[in-house]
Amino acid sequence: MNDISPGPEAAIPEGFRPMSLLPKGNFADINGPLFVRVEAGRLSLGFRVEPRHCNLAKICHGGMMMTFADMLLGVGANFAEKLGRFLPTVNMTSDFLAPSPLGSWVEGSTEVLRVTRNLVFAQCLVTADGTPSMRASGILKLGAPFQQANGLMVTTA
Repeated sequence: MNDISPGPEAAIPEGFRPMSLLPKGNFADINGPLFVRVEAGRLSLGFRVEPRHCNLAKICHGGMMMTFADMLLGVGANFAEKLGRFLPTVNMTSDFLAPSPLGSWVEGSTEVLRVTRNLVFAQCLVTADGTPSMRASGILKLGAPFQQANGLMVTTA
Protein backbone atom coordinates (compact mmCIF):
# COMPACT_ATOMS: atom_id res chain seq x y z
CA MET A 1 0.00 0.00 0.00
CA ASN A 2 1.21 3.47 -0.73
CA ASP A 3 0.96 6.74 1.16
CA ILE A 4 -0.46 8.64 -1.80
CA SER A 5 -4.10 9.59 -1.92
CA PRO A 6 -5.93 8.11 -4.89
CA GLY A 7 -7.06 11.66 -5.67
CA PRO A 8 -9.73 12.78 -8.09
CA GLU A 9 -8.04 11.05 -11.02
CA ALA A 10 -8.80 7.60 -9.54
CA ALA A 11 -11.39 5.94 -11.72
CA ILE A 12 -14.92 5.73 -10.45
CA PRO A 13 -16.63 2.62 -11.84
CA GLU A 14 -18.92 3.12 -14.80
CA GLY A 15 -22.46 4.19 -14.00
CA PHE A 16 -21.66 5.77 -10.63
CA ARG A 17 -22.47 9.47 -10.19
CA PRO A 18 -21.67 11.82 -7.30
CA MET A 19 -24.30 11.63 -4.58
CA SER A 20 -25.22 14.17 -1.99
CA LEU A 21 -27.80 14.10 0.71
CA LEU A 22 -29.76 17.25 1.35
CA PRO A 23 -29.03 19.61 3.05
CA LYS A 24 -25.44 20.16 1.92
CA GLY A 25 -22.61 19.94 4.41
CA ASN A 26 -24.16 17.14 6.44
CA PHE A 27 -22.33 14.14 7.89
CA ALA A 28 -22.46 12.12 4.64
CA ASP A 29 -21.07 15.00 2.59
CA ILE A 30 -18.23 15.55 5.05
CA ASN A 31 -17.29 11.86 5.17
CA GLY A 32 -17.69 11.21 1.43
CA PRO A 33 -17.60 11.77 -1.37
CA LEU A 34 -20.15 9.03 -1.99
CA PHE A 35 -21.32 7.86 -5.38
CA VAL A 36 -24.60 6.27 -6.43
CA ARG A 37 -25.58 3.97 -9.26
CA VAL A 38 -29.00 2.64 -10.20
CA GLU A 39 -28.82 -0.41 -12.40
CA ALA A 40 -31.64 -2.87 -13.14
CA GLY A 41 -33.75 -1.11 -10.49
CA ARG A 42 -31.17 -1.65 -7.74
CA LEU A 43 -29.31 1.17 -5.99
CA SER A 44 -25.63 0.84 -5.09
CA LEU A 45 -23.47 3.27 -3.12
CA GLY A 46 -19.70 3.49 -3.30
CA PHE A 47 -16.62 5.47 -2.32
CA ARG A 48 -12.88 5.44 -2.91
CA VAL A 49 -10.85 4.85 0.28
CA GLU A 50 -8.79 7.98 0.93
CA PRO A 51 -6.07 8.49 3.57
CA ARG A 52 -8.56 10.35 5.79
CA HIS A 53 -10.72 7.19 5.90
CA CYS A 54 -7.84 4.99 7.06
CA ASN A 55 -6.45 3.74 10.33
CA LEU A 56 -2.72 3.41 11.08
CA ALA A 57 -2.54 0.20 9.00
CA LYS A 58 -3.71 2.17 5.93
CA ILE A 59 -6.96 0.28 5.67
CA CYS A 60 -10.39 1.83 5.88
CA HIS A 61 -11.27 2.40 9.53
CA GLY A 62 -14.05 0.18 10.86
CA GLY A 63 -15.93 3.29 11.95
CA MET A 64 -16.00 4.57 8.36
CA MET A 65 -17.12 1.16 7.13
CA MET A 66 -19.94 1.12 9.70
CA THR A 67 -20.90 4.68 8.75
CA PHE A 68 -21.04 3.64 5.10
CA ALA A 69 -23.13 0.54 5.89
CA ASP A 70 -25.52 2.62 8.03
CA MET A 71 -26.07 5.06 5.14
CA LEU A 72 -26.31 2.20 2.66
CA LEU A 73 -29.05 0.48 4.69
CA GLY A 74 -31.17 3.64 4.99
CA VAL A 75 -30.73 5.00 1.47
CA GLY A 76 -31.00 1.55 -0.10
CA ALA A 77 -34.16 0.63 1.83
CA ASN A 78 -35.75 3.97 0.99
CA PHE A 79 -35.02 3.46 -2.70
CA ALA A 80 -36.06 -0.21 -2.84
CA GLU A 81 -39.37 0.30 -1.05
CA LYS A 82 -40.07 3.87 -2.27
CA LEU A 83 -40.65 4.92 1.34
CA GLY A 84 -39.72 8.61 1.14
CA ARG A 85 -39.09 8.67 4.88
CA PHE A 86 -36.32 9.34 7.33
CA LEU A 87 -35.11 5.94 8.59
CA PRO A 88 -33.18 6.33 11.84
CA THR A 89 -31.23 3.23 12.81
CA VAL A 90 -32.58 1.33 15.81
CA ASN A 91 -30.04 -1.47 15.66
CA MET A 92 -27.18 -2.43 13.37
CA THR A 93 -24.85 -5.40 13.50
CA SER A 94 -21.81 -5.80 11.31
CA ASP A 95 -19.16 -8.35 10.48
CA PHE A 96 -15.82 -7.38 8.98
CA LEU A 97 -14.82 -9.99 6.41
CA ALA A 98 -11.67 -8.53 4.84
CA PRO A 99 -9.76 -5.22 4.82
CA SER A 100 -10.58 -2.33 2.50
CA PRO A 101 -7.11 -0.93 1.69
CA LEU A 102 -6.22 2.64 0.88
CA GLY A 103 -7.22 3.38 -2.71
CA SER A 104 -9.73 0.54 -3.00
CA TRP A 105 -13.23 1.02 -4.38
CA VAL A 106 -15.83 0.18 -1.72
CA GLU A 107 -19.41 -0.43 -2.78
CA GLY A 108 -22.55 -2.13 -1.60
CA SER A 109 -26.26 -2.57 -2.04
CA THR A 110 -29.17 -3.21 0.28
CA GLU A 111 -31.71 -6.00 0.48
CA VAL A 112 -34.92 -5.23 2.35
CA LEU A 113 -36.11 -8.26 4.29
CA ARG A 114 -39.34 -6.94 5.76
CA VAL A 115 -41.28 -3.72 6.29
CA THR A 116 -43.79 -3.47 9.13
CA ARG A 117 -45.98 -0.59 10.30
CA ASN A 118 -43.07 0.92 12.23
CA LEU A 119 -39.84 -0.81 11.21
CA VAL A 120 -37.71 -1.81 8.24
CA PHE A 121 -35.44 -4.87 8.43
CA ALA A 122 -32.59 -4.82 5.91
CA GLN A 123 -29.15 -6.20 5.18
CA CYS A 124 -26.24 -5.21 2.97
CA LEU A 125 -23.04 -6.64 1.59
CA VAL A 126 -20.06 -4.33 1.09
CA THR A 127 -17.13 -5.17 -1.17
CA ALA A 128 -13.67 -3.66 -1.62
CA ASP A 129 -12.41 -4.02 -5.18
CA GLY A 130 -14.93 -6.85 -5.61
CA THR A 131 -13.92 -8.80 -2.49
CA PRO A 132 -16.57 -9.09 0.26
CA SER A 133 -15.29 -6.90 3.09
CA MET A 134 -18.30 -6.35 5.36
CA ARG A 135 -21.84 -7.46 5.89
CA ALA A 136 -24.35 -5.63 8.02
CA SER A 137 -27.96 -5.95 9.03
CA GLY A 138 -30.13 -3.28 10.51
CA ILE A 139 -33.46 -2.39 11.96
CA LEU A 140 -34.62 1.07 10.92
CA LYS A 141 -37.57 3.03 12.28
CA LEU A 142 -40.07 4.43 9.81
CA GLY A 143 -39.71 8.12 10.54
CA ALA A 144 -41.34 11.25 9.21
CA PRO A 145 -41.90 11.67 5.47
CA PHE A 146 -39.31 13.75 3.64
CA GLN A 147 -40.37 17.22 2.60
CA GLN A 148 -38.04 17.40 -0.40
CA ALA A 149 -39.54 16.95 -3.84
CA ASN A 150 -37.13 14.16 -4.77
CA GLY A 151 -38.57 11.94 -2.03
CA LEU A 152 -35.35 10.24 -0.97
CA MET A 153 -33.34 13.38 -0.25
CA VAL A 154 -30.75 11.93 -2.62
CA THR A 155 -29.58 13.87 -5.61
CA THR A 156 -27.31 12.67 -8.38
CA ALA A 157 -25.45 15.28 -10.35
